[in-house]
Amino acid sequence: MKRVARYLIPFLGGFLLALGLLFGQAMCDLNLPNYMSKIVNVGIQQSGIEHAAPGALSIEGMKLMQTFMSDTERALVDENYTLVSSDETTENGKSYGELYANVAEQLYVMKAGVDQTVRESLDKAFETSTWTLVTFMRQAGKTASATEGNSTGSSLGGVDITKLYAAQAQLDMIPRQSILAAHEEAAGSDDTLKSQSGIMLAKLLYEELGADVSAMQTAYILQIGLIMLGIALLSGIATVLVSLISSRIAAGVARNIRKDVFARVESFSNAEFDKFSTASLITRCTNDISQIQMLLTMGIRLICYAPIMAIGGVIMAVSHSASMSWIIAAACTVLIGVVVVVTSIVMPRFKLIQKLVDKLNLVSRESLSGLMVIRAFGTQAHETERFEAANDELTKINLFVTRVMVYMMPIMMLIMNGVTLLIVWVGAHQISQSSMQIGDMMAFMQYAMQIIMSFLMISMMFIFVPRAMVSVGRIAEVLNTEPSIRDPKLVKPFDESKKGLVEFQNVCFRYNNAEDDTLSNITFTAKPGETTAIIGSTGSGKSTIASLLLRFYDVTSGSILVDGADVREIGQKELRKKIGYVPQKGVLISGTVESNLRYGKKDASNEEIQTVARIAQAEGFIRELPEGFSYEIAQGGTNVSGGQKQRLSIGRALAKNPDIFVFDDSFSALDFKTDVALRKALKEHTGNSTVIIVAQRVSTIMHAEQILVLDMGKIVGCGTHRELLKSCPEYYEIASSQLSQEELA
Repeated sequence: MKRVARYLIPFLGGFLLALGLLFGQAMCDLNLPNYMSKIVNVGIQQSGIEHAAPGALSIEGMKLMQTFMSDTERALVDENYTLVSSDETTENGKSYGELYANVAEQLYVMKAGVDQTVRESLDKAFETSTWTLVTFMRQAGKTASATEGNSTGSSLGGVDITKLYAAQAQLDMIPRQSILAAHEEAAGSDDTLKSQSGIMLAKLLYEELGADVSAMQTAYILQIGLIMLGIALLSGIATVLVSLISSRIAAGVARNIRKDVFARVESFSNAEFDKFSTASLITRCTNDISQIQMLLTMGIRLICYAPIMAIGGVIMAVSHSASMSWIIAAACTVLIGVVVVVTSIVMPRFKLIQKLVDKLNLVSRESLSGLMVIRAFGTQAHETERFEAANDELTKINLFVTRVMVYMMPIMMLIMNGVTLLIVWVGAHQISQSSMQIGDMMAFMQYAMQIIMSFLMISMMFIFVPRAMVSVGRIAEVLNTEPSIRDPKLVKPFDESKKGLVEFQNVCFRYNNAEDDTLSNITFTAKPGETTAIIGSTGSGKSTIASLLLRFYDVTSGSILVDGADVREIGQKELRKKIGYVPQKGVLISGTVESNLRYGKKDASNEEIQTVARIAQAEGFIRELPEGFSYEIAQGGTNVSGGQKQRLSIGRALAKNPDIFVFDDSFSALDFKTDVALRKALKEHTGNSTVIIVAQRVSTIMHAEQILVLDMGKIVGCGTHRELLKSCPEYYEIASSQLSQEELA
């Protein structure tokens, strides 16, 4: 896991930037319901009046309000309000008389530069004073409207403030102790009630001065609306930037993982390829890495954003109404339970899905690569059944997982709608009791939806995370697999005096988990300028010798020397530079004929390419192709014959001009005429190079200077063709099955 996690380190800066943007976006999204609440509470219900302490009030209004204030509150008000003339000019260039149409010669206005803390204290002073007035009037029985209903704001809304002014003389006669007692009682009342009553009285005070309350309301709503538009714009920009950054990070991580996985696979020896199937490696390089890329693309946004929104939503919701926090707690408990249950059901299936994808790829690859054989034997129906079985098994698991995940959405919607209904039910009762405002209930509802949506995002990640974690494990398995064939720390040089010399010294080899040796005590020397041929029955170990020489495997015991150096003590790249290898099965790379011939030597000239094509007996059919050397070779060389593929593979090895040639049964697809012409041209071209030929045809190797006969992994004969006919029964048996009596004589 750590091996894969380190790929995020180069993108740590981008990740932190995305995290910062997500935090900013979350703050924007969390503040939108607050502003919506302000529009409803302040803009609509309170006519755009935010503060219980009015910005201006008449002399009569000030006297009335201070009547019900404590001495401390009176001092605070006197300190922050000043008496001004209606002719004085305000900061916006208008006089107070123009702003307040009904103002007399003088009025009280709040001093400029009052900070937020003092403003809050003033609001509390006016709120408490207003509620003291209501409480005192209720106790004195002066107004019945103050006791009707539960909404004090509504009762004040119908009060004629001039009548209150008319009663000022009577209020002045009331003992101060009685007013302070009412003030103490009011101070302990519900803050929401005091706030609403204070705002309503402030509205009456503004209307008394002739202020345009409708204009104040419109201006407030427009102001808050513009702020909300700005916040939404910032949130949108953050969303776009996070999507861009996460996509770049995901693509970059996927690119680097894919590059390293491919490089690691390229370093694998045949032993590692025996452990991982080709189909599985293809799936790991494509599908598994795509799963990680998808997780990063979605996860950077959802995994980081959802918790911020969930935690922030809880905090903001509780700040609006702590009494309804139990609703969110209950909803979160149910949501967590649903997520845990669903995850426990689908997690084991996600692990199985990737294995089934491997199996499907294996069946598909075998069917497509062996299509000609399938058609020749008429087994299309059987292969269709194999594919359908693998496909149906994968489909069933995917359908099961999808069905389980599909239930998530209706469950989430049920919880969401249930929570909404519960909030409206409980909130309506609190609104009727004036302990909550409508805007606060709406904001609480939106926060609840944000919390539920956050859990929904987290649940969506449970679709990607388990499957991606399986993919991470599969990729880590490849990256953590160390190649069994590795270059030594101290590389020994070649002995230039033994250039081209190949020596096998008591070589034994056993495949992994095999009970017996495939090769036993193989000892021979292949000299420069000579051809060493290896022949034997099927399964005798001929191709294994070629694989050991190229160090596709390491010997179990003994040693192989090339140019006087043990192949385990020299670099693999340097070793293989010296060898021109033609495999038993000709493999061509998609591209042109020319690019395939140049594969071993990129800087080969056109003359060299034409020469090797002529020696490999490929020039004739190349000239007949529509584009000649520029003819496009299909993937796997499917648009050329087996013999043409072998000749191009031989030409590719010849272009490399190595010290050692290894032909692993590379003439099997050639007709006898081409075989003879090719061997003759090779003899002239290879010159002082060492040639090792693994073959089934005696005619191909009968002119070799040294022929090794293998049987059951052991050398049972060594010599020339004539010598072996006389001394090696196994060779004579092979030769007699292929040659006439005259050729055996």
